[in-house]
Amino acid sequence: MAKNRKNADNEIRLHTVDDANTPAPKLGPDASQAPEKMSLWKVPGFSPTMVAVAAAFGAWSILLPVVPTQVIENGGAPALAGASTGIFMAATVLTQIFTPWMLRKFGYRPLMAVSAFMLGVPALGHLFGTEAWAVLLFSALRGTGFGALTVAEAALMAELVPLKYLGKATGLLGVFVGAAQMVFLPIGLFMSSSWGYDITYIAAAVIAVVAVGMVFRIPDIHPKNESENSAGEGTSEHARRRVSMWKLVLVPALGLSAISMSYGVVSSFLPATVTELDPLTGATLGGIMLSIVGGSAMISRYLAGSAADRFGEAGRLYIPGQLVSFFGMALMSGAIVAGWSVWWLVVAAALFGLGFGVVQQEALLSMFQRLPRNRSSEASALWNIAYDGGTGLGSMVFAGVVAGAGYAGGYAAGAAVIVIGVGLTSLDRFMGKHRISEYDNIKTRLKRLRKDR
Repeated sequence: MAKNRKNADNEIRLHTVDDANTPAPKLGPDASQAPEKMSLWKVPGFSPTMVAVAAAFGAWSILLPVVPTQVIENGGAPALAGASTGIFMAATVLTQIFTPWMLRKFGYRPLMAVSAFMLGVPALGHLFGTEAWAVLLFSALRGTGFGALTVAEAALMAELVPLKYLGKATGLLGVFVGAAQMVFLPIGLFMSSSWGYDITYIAAAVIAVVAVGMVFRIPDIHPKNESENSAGEGTSEHARRRVSMWKLVLVPALGLSAISMSYGVVSSFLPATVTELDPLTGATLGGIMLSIVGGSAMISRYLAGSAADRFGEAGRLYIPGQLVSFFGMALMSGAIVAGWSVWWLVVAAALFGLGFGVVQQEALLSMFQRLPRNRSSEASALWNIAYDGGTGLGSMVFAGVVAGAGYAGGYAAGAAVIVIGVGLTSLDRFMGKHRISEYDNIKTRLKRLRKDR
């Protein structure tokens, strides 16, 4: 009886949101039978997934600064250089919208293999030159691979790993993604300047092929569709009643979009800000400022995931993470206005990155927690769209603010947007504790618990 009561209490902790039409996803194989302590590296498919993700993101990162640089060096217009990144991200977001459907139709392994291939191998197309058609076409092809892979990788974690370890697993995913970016971004610039652009494009294609090979070591998992998921539920009132998905994940998505918009201004202008504030020291620091942000986010994302596993629920660190990033952005603006040492910008970048990593992790886990298992791919897609869309939107919107109010004004505007995100998250947390739904809310679950006793 005590054991049943403990299990019921754990279920209530994991379902405190008013979604509740379907039990939250029992993510991972035989999660209820998972041992108290286990190594994620022994989970079938986990290790090759990490290697495949690192290789695929390496193939993307190595070319991120290289394509625009070559366009400009070959006499191309700055607009074309910017368009190469813009069309890449547009293709990414468009593909992310359709990836959940493709995952249900083809499964994880085939889609991840094709997307890894598309992320790197079309880089060989850039060997044709920097004419507009080649730059835009092959950037768009790579963007489709990136969009599908980013959605599939996170959703796959929810399929491979028992629920109690999902936070740590997705945190490790963030570590491998972040490490690949930190390593291969400078490698791409070094290779292109030392050995030429052609060698860099060939290297990207080879790295992507490594990712494709590792994907075939992942178990052949096929996500459940809606009819399969509800087959075991019968035709009960509980199974038929559904809450709209957007009601469950809107606030986590908006909170992530707010902070990723701020990341848009950081990624676009922070290196230049450092150089302008201190031309001597900033020349050295400018190149590593984004690595400081990325490294901080990578560490905090893993720690936030591990904390969520210990808490047994996601979301507890969401608001603290937003506040840490707010203070980082505010410090950037204040340091510029006050004319402080450039090292304060280093501190600000680290603070922003720490909070950014926490928010990334909490948003993803909140979406997984609030949606049923057959919606894991939708949760991953919405997370990626919020992240990438927010970053792109922030880059464009805050570029106008910087043009009119300078770097300090741009960072202040970014901090203000984070405050809006904090307000939304706070309201959502308050409503989640007090809202009452007609079906499957905490009140009815407590009644069932008393009957079981």
